[in-house]
Amino acid sequence: MRYYILKNVLRQMRFVLLLILIATTGCKKKNDDNTGQSKGLKVYYSDFFPVGASVGSSNLTGDESILLIKEFNSITAENAMKPGPIHPSENNYYWTDADKIVDFAVANGMKIRGHTLCWHSQTAAWMFLDATGGTVTKDVLLQRLKDHIKTVVSRYKGKVYAWDVVNEAIDDDNSKIYRESSWYNICGEEYIAKAFQWAHEADPDALLFYNDYNTESASKRDKIYNMLKKLLDAGIPVHGIGLQGHWSIYWPSETDILSSISKFSSLGIKVQITELDVSVYSSSANFSVRTPGDDTFTSDMEQKQINFYKAIFRDFRTNKNVINGVTFWNISDRHSWLDNFPVANRKNYPLLFDKDLKPKKAYWEVVNF
Repeated sequence: MRYYILKNVLRQMRFVLLLILIATTGCKKKNDDNTGQSKGLKVYYSDFFPVGASVGSSNLTGDESILLIKEFNSITAENAMKPGPIHPSENNYYWTDADKIVDFAVANGMKIRGHTLCWHSQTAAWMFLDATGGTVTKDVLLQRLKDHIKTVVSRYKGKVYAWDVVNEAIDDDNSKIYRESSWYNICGEEYIAKAFQWAHEADPDALLFYNDYNTESASKRDKIYNMLKKLLDAGIPVHGIGLQGHWSIYWPSETDILSSISKFSSLGIKVQITELDVSVYSSSANFSVRTPGDDTFTSDMEQKQINFYKAIFRDFRTNKNVINGVTFWNISDRHSWLDNFPVANRKNYPLLFDKDLKPKKAYWEVVNF
């Protein structure tokens, strides 16, 4: 009799233990769902790639800095390292903001991406002008570019692990190849190869990227591919391409994104998503009349954004052998460069954290896999 009583007690104890295990498992799962606490994007993606955000010096203190340290293990200067802000006049470099960002990253064990060494925009006018206000010669402009690149890259050698060397050199117009910028009009396409050569000379260990947007457009994708292949065939040190990832809940398709990753990685170079945000508006939504509530983050926008983020991060994970970094352009919906652009007085909601720095529903779809 005692044997059967003991057997029954053990059976009941096993049942109770099973219930406790189920309950404990359920509680643990809540740490990874939208009712719990985030471990940090950098933790969830530690087996895949670094996850970063673009920052300004104002983001390095207060609650945003706390979020940065918890969630991200890579940062990019949003503006501080661009040619104009860092080199406003020929004999003057402004290092303060860029130094603060680099020092913050080093102090917190974060990777640093340099953005950007050569760009048609946010480059000071002096770069292209001679003493009389006329256009400089090709030789003068190339020497200025060389001096700029070597000065900036050398300052952060050993700290910045990757540079966007040339930014947006390809035209969106299907009838053109290269953007007819001052760089191109004065130097021709030669400036692109030279920029990579000089960056490599300044820091042979840094990874060097060509960076552009609309890389999912078939026509532009092919033009960029052909340019990169030409550079690589000539022995130019190009190590990767940055797909900016300024996308929206309406564009591009998952197929377009995968096609771009596949095509560029076939060149034997790495792929990074360098400026990721997912606008909740169509790029064609150019409203001229505003009324209260026009920029509300609706449930339909939210669901479309959830689906988009879930899909693209699934694709990034699948391609972790070629993708070696994903960087969001800004930290949260509190501030985005898409606010007021291209429509004045319109708020956008393109990121994984809301205005209060809390994870949005899309966040949990990105980390629960």
